[in-house]
Amino acid sequence: MPKLLFSKIGVYDIKDLMPNVKRARRIDIVLNRKRRKNDIQVLAGQKINNDMYPSKQRQADGKSQNLAKLLKDKKYLAAFRSFLQSEFSDENIEFWLACEDFRSTTSPDELCWKAEKIYQEFIQPAACREINVDHQVREKIKKSLKKPTSSCFDEAQKQVYLLMERDSCPRFLSSNAYLSLKRKSRTMWYI
Repeated sequence: MPKLLFSKIGVYDIKDLMPNVKRARRIDIVLNRKRRKNDIQVLAGQKINNDMYPSKQRQADGKSQNLAKLLKDKKYLAAFRSFLQSEFSDENIEFWLACEDFRSTTSPDELCWKAEKIYQEFIQPAACREINVDHQVREKIKKSLKKPTSSCFDEAQKQVYLLMERDSCPRFLSSNAYLSLKRKSRTMWYI
C-alpha cells in the first residue's frame, strides 16, 4: 500500500478553507515581542522607583523628560494647559498643580481645608472635575482626610502624572500648538 504524502496543493487547499484567519508575518511577531519586553521593563521600573516622577528611569524615549520640562517651563505649561482644555481633560493638570501647591503648605489648618477642597473638587465620586484614579487610592485619601499630611495625595498624583505622560503629552508634543511654540522659542535664540 502506498504512503500518503501531503502535497503542496493539499496544504494550500487547507489554508483556503480558512479565509478570515489573519496570518502573522515575521515582522509582526518580532515587533510584538519587543513591545512586550518594553512593557515588562516599564512595569519593573515603575515598581522600583518611588520618585514623584515615576518614570524618570526610562527617559530613553524622551516622553517623561518632555513632560517634566513642560511642567517646569511656564510658557509650555500654559500651552499644555490650554491644549488639555481644548480636549476637555484639564482636570488632570489642575489636580497635579493643586497637589504641588498642597505639598508646599506648612500650616496644619491650611492642610485640612486644602485637602478637603482637593477631595471635593477632584477625588470624590461624581465630583465636578473628577480624575481617573483607583478605588483603593480614593479610599486611602478619604481616610487620610481626618488628619491630612502633605503626602496624602501622592499616589493619586503619580497616577495622574503617568496618565498625562502616556496619553496627553504625546498628543500635545505632536500638536500644532506645541510645534509653533517650539518654533517661536528657536527664533528667539537667533534674534
